[in-house]
Amino acid sequence: MELLHFFVDFILHLDRHLVELLTRFDTWIYALMFLVIFAETGFVVTPFLPGDSLLFGLGALAAIDTSGSLSAGWLALLLSIAAVLGNTTNYRIGRGIGQHAFSGRYRFIKVEYLRQTEAWFARHGARAVVLSRFAPIVRTFAPFVAGVGRMHHGRFQVYNLIGGIAWVNLFVWAGYFFGNIPLIRDNFGLVTIAIIVVSLLPMAMMIFRRDRRT
Repeated sequence: MELLHFFVDFILHLDRHLVELLTRFDTWIYALMFLVIFAETGFVVTPFLPGDSLLFGLGALAAIDTSGSLSAGWLALLLSIAAVLGNTTNYRIGRGIGQHAFSGRYRFIKVEYLRQTEAWFARHGARAVVLSRFAPIVRTFAPFVAGVGRMHHGRFQVYNLIGGIAWVNLFVWAGYFFGNIPLIRDNFGLVTIAIIVVSLLPMAMMIFRRDRRT
């Protein structure tokens, strides 16, 4: 319960917590954020970690940081690498586990999320690797499912690079240029929630359409 409270508080006051992290860790914040983005995309057990909102918040913080400790350019570069490496790790785990992932024997893998991501692939094909970057939960499971389905490694990496770089740069630079507009800055918690809701819409629509067909 305390963990849930901390997570909700972190999301609602993301801007304040990022300032605290920057003050405490200084340039080590790059390493910390690298690990968060890597884990969010690299392990099927961590779809709850912040992604879109975190990147947006970091971009906004980089725009107002006067200490020179945080650079939007370095964030975009390092976190793009983290996103690509995370997906690659997840893909290889999926290849290693194979179809057994759908058996339900692995408690840490939600078969429901796997099925939803499988439907995402059925609808979008290989492009799902790129499109999934902009859909929480699906983003974490897409490379895993690609590995389970043994998508050609070279083809996967092409889409992985495109998706990872596009995702990170879009949100970091959006935060950098728009995150400190007074209306957004003064309602950052609501903006964070809005980013999460909008990001979840594609997945919600997919589930709704599937249920209607059923």
